[in-house]
Formats: sequence, structure tokens, C-alpha cells
Amino acid sequence: MKRFALFMVLFAGFSLAHAATRYVTDQFEITMRSGESTTHKILRMLPSGERLELLNTNKESGYSQVRDKDGKIGYALTRQLVEIPSARDRLEKAEKRLKELLEEPGRLTARLATLQDQHQKLTTEHDNLKQEKQTLEQELQSVNRTAANAIRISNERNDLRKQVASLTRQAEDLKQENRELKNNSQQKWFLIGAGVIFGGIILGLILPHLRFQRRKNSWGTL
Repeated sequence: MKRFALFMVLFAGFSLAHAATRYVTDQFEITMRSGESTTHKILRMLPSGERLELLNTNKESGYSQVRDKDGKIGYALTRQLVEIPSARDRLEKAEKRLKELLEEPGRLTARLATLQDQHQKLTTEHDNLKQEKQTLEQELQSVNRTAANAIRISNERNDLRKQVASLTRQAEDLKQENRELKNNSQQKWFLIGAGVIFGGIILGLILPHLRFQRRKNSWGTL
């Protein structure tokens, strides 16, 4: 008995270590009981296609220990459990997949139309950006030419300012020379006039004496 109990414990541990997945068959519902016989309490009814975790299988009783999606553990007939989902579930999945595949061309067509519309918009934006780029390049060339002309005009203006300053200095020099010449001329005429006046004064002083001496000499001869 001890050996048998030890064997059952080891077998149960081995079965738990290799837990597998089982599905309820295509029958409408099956029972999940608290033990491995029809006399045990029914814990719940398992609908067709429900996914169960296989914990242990007893070939002698024909029951398997399972755990449902809510974590409840019970026993169900092994022959009512299959390794793959039920045909009904597989059919539903196949029909769903078929529907998706049938709808896929429409979605792809709509997606293609959207992508084509986006491509057209991007192409238009690219053309607009290209034209804008050309316009900006032309404006840049115009600005560069204007800047070059502005620099040339500024240089010419600076040269003209230098020439005007030089001519202004020359004009001032000429004015100064003219003023000096005018002053010299005025001084010369002033000296000439003064000389004439001084000479007239001297003559005015000498001439009476000369006349007096002539008269005196004429009287002496008498």
C-alpha cells in the first residue's frame, strides 16, 4: 500500500509537472464534478469549446482532473476532452478569418487609395517647394546683386566725398590766396598813395623855397 501510495504521488507530481491543455468536445455541455464518478457533486457545467488546463488523468476511472479559466479544479470525463478546439470553434474562427480575408482587398484598396492621395499631395507639396526654392534663389541672386551695387555705390560715394573734400580744400586755399593777393594789392596801392601824398607834401614844402630863392636872386641882379 505504501508503495502504491508513493507511486500515485509520484504519478500525480509527474502529471502536474507536464500540465497540458484540453478543450470540451462539440457536445453542448459536459459536467465538471468534485470527484471521479457520477456520484460526486457537479461543480459546474462546461460549455463546448471552453479551454481547460489538464492536471491529471486516471485511465482506470476514465476521469481527468482539470482547472477552468476561473481557477476552479474539478473532474471531467477524459473521452469528452480533446487536444484541439472543437470543430464548431474552429469553424467559427475559419469563417471569421475568411470574412477578414474577403474584407482585406477592400481595406487594401482603400489603403491604396489613401496612399495614392497622400503621394499626390506630397508630390504637389514637393513641386511647390521646388518652385519656392527657385524663387528664393532668384531673390537671393537679386539681393546679392543689390548688395554688390550698394557696396560699389558706397565706394564711389566715399571716393566722391574724398574728391569733394580735396576740391573744398583747394577752393579754400584759392580763396586764401585771393584774399592775400587782394590784401597785397591794397597794401601796394596804399603805399603808392601814401608815397604820392608824401611826395606831394615834400614838393609842397620845397617848391615855395625854390620860388623864394629865384625871386631873391632876381632881386640881386637888379
